[in-house]
Amino acid sequence: MNFFTADICDNHFDKVDILGADFKSYGGLKKCEGEIITVKLDKHNKDLIKLLKDVSGEGKVVVVDVQMQYYAVVGDNLTKYAYDNKYSGIVINGYVRDTKNLKDFDIAIYAKGTCPRKYHKETDAQIGCKLDIDNVIINNGDYIYIDEDGIVITREKLI
Repeated sequence: MNFFTADICDNHFDKVDILGADFKSYGGLKKCEGEIITVKLDKHNKDLIKLLKDVSGEGKVVVVDVQMQYYAVVGDNLTKYAYDNKYSGIVINGYVRDTKNLKDFDIAIYAKGTCPRKYHKETDAQIGCKLDIDNVIINNGDYIYIDEDGIVITREKLI
């Protein structure tokens, strides 16, 4: 991955949106890029589990919106599924758990914070939908670039 988000912003300033600075890195990689798969959850992650286990993720980054509800939607089990299925990363507008173990996987995991509990009642997710995170509209199929400087969303692959 030979890119820097600062350079992308400088060279394509009219084609980028930036997510807020409050995302933190929890995975084994700090940098990733890929085509976005959007997922909107209502606290429970059963449909995200199915996606990460059953759908090839090569060249893909999953962007998950749980609307900051205080439940963890990604932990070490889901991270292993994503790693095994070759996803480049997961970005969560919400929380993760098992953070000590997440760094063991060579995958980028970014979230707003941590929470030790998960939600037990099953609810359905929307996959491939439009998301609004940090006042940035994110569509399924958009492109994402992530490094330690930030998270850049674009409508097309730029590099």
